[in-house]
Amino acid sequence: MDKKEDYQDKLQAQLDEWNAEIAKLRAKAEEAQAAARVKYLEEVEELRGHQKKAEERLKELAHAQGEAWKDMKTGVEAAWDEMGDAMKRAWKRFS
Repeated sequence: MDKKEDYQDKLQAQLDEWNAEIAKLRAKAEEAQAAARVKYLEEVEELRGHQKKAEERLKELAHAQGEAWKDMKTGVEAAWDEMGDAMKRAWKRFS
């Protein structure tokens, strides 16, 4: 496996983990009282937006030809950092 594939696999694994965490947060939101539920569901939707952006970056990376994928790493990593930070904030709010 080449470095690009290793990198993509690592990113995909992180996306899968985030997807599972978002599902857990959504389940917590569904169990919350009505007022809190709305707030929590809004938070989950915000996370889904960040996740979608990260997924788009991963798809762009997958389609990059040759060594061009290395040039895309900065944008991909920025999306990943943004998603990671959003997950941390969400878990704090849900706790």
